[in-house]
Amino acid sequence: MSVFGKGHTARAARWPLLLALLIAPPGLAAETRGAPPAVGTLTVSAQEVTETEKYIGRVQSVSRYSAVARVTSFLNAVVFTEGQDVRKGDVLYRLETAPFEADLASKKGALANIQAQLKLADLNLARSTSLMRSPAGLQQKVDEDQSQEGSLQGQLQGAQADLRTAQINLSYTTIASPIDGKVGRTAITAGNLVSPDTGVLTTVVSQDPMYVVFTIPTRTVIDLRHRLASVGGIDSLKLRIVLPDGRTYAEAGRVDFTDNTISSSTDSFTMRGVFANPSRGQNKAGHAVRELIDGEFVTVIVENPEPVRLVTIPRAAVLTDQRGDYVYVVGADGKAERRNVGLGQPVGNRTTVTSGLKDGETIVTDNLQRVRAGEPVAASPAPGGPGQEGAHEGGR
Repeated sequence: MSVFGKGHTARAARWPLLLALLIAPPGLAAETRGAPPAVGTLTVSAQEVTETEKYIGRVQSVSRYSAVARVTSFLNAVVFTEGQDVRKGDVLYRLETAPFEADLASKKGALANIQAQLKLADLNLARSTSLMRSPAGLQQKVDEDQSQEGSLQGQLQGAQADLRTAQINLSYTTIASPIDGKVGRTAITAGNLVSPDTGVLTTVVSQDPMYVVFTIPTRTVIDLRHRLASVGGIDSLKLRIVLPDGRTYAEAGRVDFTDNTISSSTDSFTMRGVFANPSRGQNKAGHAVRELIDGEFVTVIVENPEPVRLVTIPRAAVLTDQRGDYVYVVGADGKAERRNVGLGQPVGNRTTVTSGLKDGETIVTDNLQRVRAGEPVAASPAPGGPGQEGAHEGGR
């Protein structure tokens, strides 16, 4: 036990506290006495904003050609370089032609033989018909000659068809691209036997322009149709895409197709945009380099062509808890009021507000951690007004 007793101990403990209060800074002493916290504020205002929505899309080539063998033959040559651009009519593969050339020659000979027989039959028919005017004429002979001539006419048509088939088969020994585009890898090399059962030998996909296919909710489609009816409907939407590396693609697109059915499983609507895909130079092999690639996943940004007026606030002014997003609004009495808000799309480091705030109200943007709902604040305009993008500490 202390020799000074309990009373002396209590008095000694109060001295450090009194000394701390005497040497404390004036601001701290004022806040200790309950002065309202100093906060930065912003008077919110509505501004024109281009509404956007984002969807996952996939790049698709406008045209695609799968090269297959249409006859059975040995592959003589692969004429293209894998990855190169090809033009319509460029040869991709050459097959062995000798068997088909021989077959064509045979069919030509058969046709010539039939034609010669038919010529003789025509002469015989003419002669027997002429003899019918004399006593030496026989109807039986005329009938036989007519039958022979008719039979040979049928054989002639068959021989002509066989010749045409041989010509077509010979043409199939050259496989050419029917479209402009970029050719892929070859699935088979020279010297191998190919046939219709071999499958796809290579693929050519068109490069410019390119499609981007995406789906949007049915409710959104219905809303857009009503809102854009006066400016051309859904076709008036402006499209942009964000590439997988996060860059926004330089070329804007347009809607060129909307599906005629709604998916029953996802309640969504398929749309398609078309984008230019120009060459951005060449690689070391001399092949054109383009940014959009068939099958690539991208983010589609759908822009409303008509700007709307919406309240926007700094994103840093928004707080979040289990009850949702909210801001502090400074009332006429100088007290902070919690206000739940609905947030729309981001605009830079600001965000649009779809509900909870009105044009002209004042919100707290700085020193949010010192604010308490229902308590007064010492408000002053924060640096960076409504028209600036400066964000302030606080928020999330």
